[in-house]
Amino acid sequence: MGAKGEISWKRRDEFGERMEYYARNERNVWKFFRRERRFERWEAYPDPAFEDWMELLDGVRRRIPRRKMEPADEQRLVSAIKVKFPDQKDRF
Repeated sequence: MGAKGEISWKRRDEFGERMEYYARNERNVWKFFRRERRFERWEAYPDPAFEDWMELLDGVRRRIPRRKMEPADEQRLVSAIKVKFPDQKDRF
């Protein structure tokens, strides 16, 4: 992990277990992965929760001033989130 285009974060799941997540941008499609512990294998996370999309958006916004991502990346991500979660569009 740590390659360009990958954004990672940690949070607790609904059972209180600490989980690690990361998302990778492949051809303008974000793919999510997760694991419980450090030495476990990353598994695909096909339906990420809204909170995970917001963590990803935060990571993208932090990378724009450092010129690691472009503002267009943020706009594409926001529009993808609005399509997936139309009832949450007031939280951006």
